Amino acid sequence: MAIIAALLVAACSGARSTGGNDAPPTAAEASRFLTQATYGPTEATISQVRASGYAQWIDQQIVMPAPRGHLAEVSDISTDVGGLAPPDFYASYWRQAISSPDQLRQRMKLALSEIFVISLADSNIDVRGAASYYDMLGQNAFGNFRTLLEQVSLHPMMGIYLTWLGNQKEDPATGRNPDENFAREVMQLMTIGLYQLNQDGTVQVDISGRPLPTYTANDISGLAKVFTGYSYFAPAPSTATFRGASRFTNDATIRSMIPYAAFHSTSAKSFLGVTIPASNTADPQGDLKIALDTLFNHPNVGPFIGKQLIQRLVTSNPSPEYVARVAAVFNNNGKGVRGDMAAVVRAILLDPEARNATTAASPNYGKVREPMIRLANWARAFNATSASGGWLIPSTSANTSLGQSPLTSPSVFNFYRPGYSPPNTRIGNAGLVAPEFQIVDEVTVAGYLNTMQSTIDAGIGSSRDVRSSYTAEVALANDVNALVDRVDLLLTYGRMSSATRSRIVAAVGAITVPTAAGTAQNTALLNRVKLAIFMTMASSDYLVQR
Repeated sequence: MAIIAALLVAACSGARSTGGNDAPPTAAEASRFLTQATYGPTEATISQVRASGYAQWIDQQIVMPAPRGHLAEVSDISTDVGGLAPPDFYASYWRQAISSPDQLRQRMKLALSEIFVISLADSNIDVRGAASYYDMLGQNAFGNFRTLLEQVSLHPMMGIYLTWLGNQKEDPATGRNPDENFAREVMQLMTIGLYQLNQDGTVQVDISGRPLPTYTANDISGLAKVFTGYSYFAPAPSTATFRGASRFTNDATIRSMIPYAAFHSTSAKSFLGVTIPASNTADPQGDLKIALDTLFNHPNVGPFIGKQLIQRLVTSNPSPEYVARVAAVFNNNGKGVRGDMAAVVRAILLDPEARNATTAASPNYGKVREPMIRLANWARAFNATSASGGWLIPSTSANTSLGQSPLTSPSVFNFYRPGYSPPNTRIGNAGLVAPEFQIVDEVTVAGYLNTMQSTIDAGIGSSRDVRSSYTAEVALANDVNALVDRVDLLLTYGRMSSATRSRIVAAVGAITVPTAAGTAQNTALLNRVKLAIFMTMASSDYLVQR
């Protein structure tokens, strides 16, 4: 409980300033920027940002070719859906999160996967399908939101996960109505949210102070009729393929769903102020276009999506002004284009509220680092490698481990909700949110500490496959202050508090290093490094990203 309390205090207390948005950035400023934009800084990427500046680094990342896809990697193991298991995807995920140079795309994939959720926790989601879904998020990370929304909607894994694949039109004779699951969640979680928003993300209220809803049950029912008559891809579509025949051939679990007009509703469809008239001829593609265009052009989308991306990358409680600036870029990238995700990401990371260190010292600023990012941060910072070349990190979902694995959230609501506020805390009492705290409790805190202690000491994965030799750190370990400076730069971007630093310096310095060269000296130096890293990663200075 002491660490939970420390996290809460740190999330509501100040931090030292490291300066402003001067160019070129200092090493500490570059490290802090990379903490927001990547899975964690390295010595090399800090140098890159310092040489290019923030904006040019972002531009380089946006045009950087994507690595070989996750689908291709898992298909190397097997093209038979029954021949794969979730760890096959996890290995591909960790390889790219830790070692791929297109780090901004990698972080955006994770952020988008926590908004447009599918989950391998659902046994109906197959590994090849999940891998192709994650690839699709990366392919659209810097594209247009309208394209992203359509590709998410039509991916068979989303169709399966939110049960609209094979959704049929209403049948009054049997009392059958279209499944409403996807119609509800595409509004609530993926585009417009529950309540009407101002462009700064604040909720609009009626004369009595009650939030104004964005949609009603009738809107869900009307939209559900649109989401009928789509199912698995097939070269020769038929009633049988609609119902899933041959779905594991022709890549039907990874190719976009296709329309089957016979199963699509032809009745009137009213939603969000739009009505598609009844027709004698089914038009599933035309109806879908109207629905997705309506969602895309809703005024809530900019602030709703923009704020969530800020929360995933920068801070849990962005100011209304920050949200409004990002929403404005979503609405118009400066060239009359709505939904330009590259422009949105650029706006998020270059905003004064993201870059200004004085703002970062505010008591309300920052976010808890999610556990998967902490592990990747360690691996990147200390040049961890895979002994097998396979990055064999299995599930880390258990709350006695990290409490997270990629694409394995417990529900469509992600691992945590963007509006979660821990009860009976200073955060909650201040009217603030801390989404990641939804998976923080006594068990997950102990699980994280035990996992990282073991990982830092000996590596992680099958046969400790992913490990670091800490070569650069061991070379500094005779000088405790120099060692802690390096760990501070790579993990806490030069902002480690004096109290934390004093504790770490004292503990590390208490490990006596023999004067004679040899095994005992090498062991002592290595133990100094491991202790400095572990104590830093256990501290609230690290766990709360500012």
